[in-house]
Amino acid sequence: MYQRYIKRLIDFIFSLMGLLVLLPLFIIVAFLIKKEDRGSIFFRQERVGQNWKPFKIYKFRTMVENAERMGAKVTKGNDPRITKIGKILRKYKIDELPQLINVLKGDMSLVGPRPEVYKYAKVYKKDYDEILKVKPGITDYASLEFIDEEKLLENAENPEKYYIEKILPIKIKYYKKYLKDISFFTDIKLILRTIMGIVR
Repeated sequence: MYQRYIKRLIDFIFSLMGLLVLLPLFIIVAFLIKKEDRGSIFFRQERVGQNWKPFKIYKFRTMVENAERMGAKVTKGNDPRITKIGKILRKYKIDELPQLINVLKGDMSLVGPRPEVYKYAKVYKKDYDEILKVKPGITDYASLEFIDEEKLLENAENPEKYYIEKILPIKIKYYKKYLKDISFFTDIKLILRTIMGIVR
C-alpha cells in the first residue's frame, strides 16, 4: 500500500516542490556549464529501472562532451574528463538534483536503490531481479555509505573492475536491506541523513 500509493504521492509532491524551489539554482548552474564549454547542460544516461525497464537518468553534465566514449562508465575523483564546474557540482552533489525530473515522471523515487547501468547490473542479475521489484531512488543506505565513492576509485588500478567486484556487491547488500526496511519512516530518515551528509 505504502509503495504503490503513498510513496508515489510523496514523490510527486516533493519532486515538484523541489524543482520549483531549485529553479533559480538550476538556471545559475546551466549558465556556468554553458559558459565553460558551450556543451549540453544535462547528461542523460540509460539505466535500468523497476522490473528492468530502461529509462534515461538526468544529471547536470560534469564531464566533457562524449565522455563515455573516452573511458569507463564509473568515474574516479581525479578523472581528467571532469570539467572545472563539474568538480564543484560533484563535490556538493548538485549534479544529482535533476533526478527530481525522473522522480516527477515516475521513473525513480526519492528513496530507493540507486539505478545502475545494465552492463553492471547484469553481472548480478539474480540479485537485481529482487532489487528491481521497487523503483530506483536518488538516495538510500548505499548512497550514504559511498558518498565519496569517487575517492575510493582514485587509487584503483582498474576502477571499473574494482567497482564491479568490490563496491557493487556491498551496495547490493544495502539495497536488499532497504527492501526489508522500506517504510515511510525509513524514507524520511534516509532523506534527512542524506541532507546532513552533504552539509557535512
